[in-house]
Amino acid sequence: MGYSRAGFEVVGVDIAPQKHYPFEFHQADALEYLAEHGREFDVIHASPPCQRFSVGVPQEIRERYPDLIEATRTLLVKAGIPYIIENVPRAPLVIALMLCGSMFNLQSSRGTTLRRHRVFETPWFSGLTLTCKHEPGNTITVTGNGTTSGNRKTLGRNVPTSEMREVMGIDWMNRDELSEAIPPAYTEWIGRQLLKVL
Repeated sequence: MGYSRAGFEVVGVDIAPQKHYPFEFHQADALEYLAEHGREFDVIHASPPCQRFSVGVPQEIRERYPDLIEATRTLLVKAGIPYIIENVPRAPLVIALMLCGSMFNLQSSRGTTLRRHRVFETPWFSGLTLTCKHEPGNTITVTGNGTTSGNRKTLGRNVPTSEMREVMGIDWMNRDELSEAIPPAYTEWIGRQLLKVL
């Protein structure tokens, strides 16, 4: 959504069906699709699975999840166009940029700020850096099924899906989809930097 707001025509690819995806969508293996169609696009944003590097996944089972970052990077470099790889902070990216909801003043009507760090490998980008502004005791993290004890500990309450949608700036996803999403504010900001390069 953020790239669309920045002025891009967006095409999504995922191996799983995405019934709430708001743009053109192809259900396919993303790496196979990238190998076959990568050069047809002006820019590619890739989000390989993050579970292997996520602090939300217990250490003892992380090895069950694939590490597709290097395979993704290899195909993106081969395509020869600007690219972005997004993942969680512990992922082995060549990090140029880390974004958080607090950098974009993403807040709910209850005054809580989104704390959602994501890193972006952007070899075409060198420029300003943004700084987190979240305050202890007043932040929300967005998770899938259930509510994390972190939100209860920080806020003293459960966080409903409606508030997660509001703070993420996404009103078309369910709770599980939100847990995998990037706030549109992040990709709109990146998209505007991309337009300067393109």
